[in-house]
Amino acid sequence: MVDGDDRLDWIAAIPLHSLAIRRRSTVVMRIALKNQLSRAAAISSPSSSFKLSGDPSISFSRLYVVSAPLAEKTETLTAPRDVSGVSYGLNWALAVRGVVVKDKAYHNLKFCELQNLGASTVERFSGLPFLVRGNTAGGAPEISKAQFKKLLKQVTSHLSSISSVFVQDGALGSFSKCDAKVRAISDSSSAVLSLANILWTVPNRAISHDSCPVMVYIASSISSSAGDILGLGAQASNGCAAVDIESSSLILCGETFSDTNAVKKALGALAAPILSARGGFPLCGRLFVAGDSVILLFGLDDILERCPDLCKVLASSDAGVVWSSYGITPLFQTGASTRPNLFRKPASIILASSDSTGALPLLSKLSPGQAALHFLAGYQDGKFVPAYNNGPSPIDPLLLAKALYSQLKDNDIPSFLINDNNGGKHIPCDKLNNLVKSILSGALPESKPVASGSKVGDLKGKYKSFLSGKFQELPKEFSF
Repeated sequence: MVDGDDRLDWIAAIPLHSLAIRRRSTVVMRIALKNQLSRAAAISSPSSSFKLSGDPSISFSRLYVVSAPLAEKTETLTAPRDVSGVSYGLNWALAVRGVVVKDKAYHNLKFCELQNLGASTVERFSGLPFLVRGNTAGGAPEISKAQFKKLLKQVTSHLSSISSVFVQDGALGSFSKCDAKVRAISDSSSAVLSLANILWTVPNRAISHDSCPVMVYIASSISSSAGDILGLGAQASNGCAAVDIESSSLILCGETFSDTNAVKKALGALAAPILSARGGFPLCGRLFVAGDSVILLFGLDDILERCPDLCKVLASSDAGVVWSSYGITPLFQTGASTRPNLFRKPASIILASSDSTGALPLLSKLSPGQAALHFLAGYQDGKFVPAYNNGPSPIDPLLLAKALYSQLKDNDIPSFLINDNNGGKHIPCDKLNNLVKSILSGALPESKPVASGSKVGDLKGKYKSFLSGKFQELPKEFSF
């Protein structure tokens, strides 16, 4: 929608010398900008049949918009003032990202509006190729900078060639003082609908005021050609995705937007450095809620699939939280209107491990140093998942473990280790459920320190061998 602030946004925020629109010379851009200014002045002129106003109660019967940054014609739309439409500011913001709007850009449409434009629930795909550049936790990059740039050019060219694009804004983390803003540009109403169900809602101008938004480019009708660029061939027949953490960008081709779990992992990785720079640290954990108290829990993916009763006390079934000095909040939208989006510091921490050897008891109370070590190891019956994160991450797990240790020590937060494996079998769900509820209520069952013995010695050896091989030096406070 066009209003006075929109014009000021794009005039002030985009100097001529910084614009880099494809296949447009500087001279052409200057002419286009002059035309835009002339039209903006005409709209706000006192001789116009309607006025611009900040009063949301005032609506327009007609709205003149420029259908593309370089267009010479105008188009008449009939829309109330509070319905999102095409704006000069949005068009230019997309052009800076390489997407030249050909006709319309639908911005932050509501669910019913997206449905009216063809949005629907699509078949869910999983296991589609996701290539990552800048994955510290996973080692060497899986995609080169040149490959990513080539794919991005192809996708932005595709988005510039279609009549209408869909733009969806949102955030990761529900607290505006410590979140990561996200903007998605898509050729599909169904794709932005899927993404809108993941992101927290933000004001329409939040992205223009953010210094480092995460950008998501969705080209649902491109799959095989994108796979050729990435060298995937037939693997990309249904789609593929590329993540570049350095540029805070995610490209989704074909049906990859429907792989919700993979998209969340990719978004979490892109948001991590932004959240860290804003005073929070992202963790792959979940929040169990009881009244005003919460427990931060790590490592129960398979348990939640077996124990639906536990899901009833979760703030969100998704693994992902942001912990800052303001409190702790789920990373992804919960859809629960009856619960707060920001919680105070956790009442306690639970680390769930799986050990079939009997070295770990059912429940152990841990010191901050022990909790940090078990968190860093993320032990799951012979396998190690550092920081309990099995997705890409640009942040060294050791840094997260150090931050967790400081929070536990400085805030005197109790920590517990649960062993979800009893002689090769998962502990019963009702027993686990009662255990978690007792920790929530404070009526703790008897807990034991991590014991000693040959089995414990063997497990300690496994920890030491893995951690010393992956991390150069552990803090002396970290202990088994």
